[in-house]
Amino acid sequence: MSHPWHDIDVGPDSPSVFNSIVEIPQGCKVKYELDKDSGLLRVDRMLYSSVVYPANYGFIPRSYADDGDPLDVLVLAQEAVDPLSILRTRPIGMMSMLDDNEEDAKIICIHMDDPAFNDYWHIKELPDHRLRELRRFFQDYKALENKTVRVQDFFGPDRAKEIVETSLERYAEEVAPERKEASNARTARNAEAPGVEAAPEADA
Repeated sequence: MSHPWHDIDVGPDSPSVFNSIVEIPQGCKVKYELDKDSGLLRVDRMLYSSVVYPANYGFIPRSYADDGDPLDVLVLAQEAVDPLSILRTRPIGMMSMLDDNEEDAKIICIHMDDPAFNDYWHIKELPDHRLRELRRFFQDYKALENKTVRVQDFFGPDRAKEIVETSLERYAEEVAPERKEASNARTARNAEAPGVEAAPEADA
């Protein structure tokens, strides 16, 4: 089974266009989260507040953000998308947040194969209400958990691409070598394991 974080290619045109993996469909109240060891989705919790995700929420494969997880994406589309689906996405902006006083960037993307959204290139082209929805959701969704989230500002696609590029480089420098080392160690252990001798053939 392919691991959605490590085995899915980000795409040849990143950071301008890249693959995104959906964890949580828009309109959902279940906080699915990638189990980084197995590659499966874990139900982290049901949202405590009476809110639902305003966009398809997921991550960029082979990226590594400052918080030690794959880089988060919000994918704008007409419909909710099933978890672990792969979407072609284009960044149109970024939302900068403080989550329990830790920096947390959310890349805002459009689904390139959705005709209702693929003409957007900059978050300034979105209706103001759409951005207010995104801001309000993240300000409220942890309020009943007594956790503080502060949305700081929105930035355009150039800043978003910089963050994406940095996260891809960080993955290549920090995560990929560790995975290669672990894979080599497993290969060496398997090579050292005693083989099973074939049973002798019975006499004719």
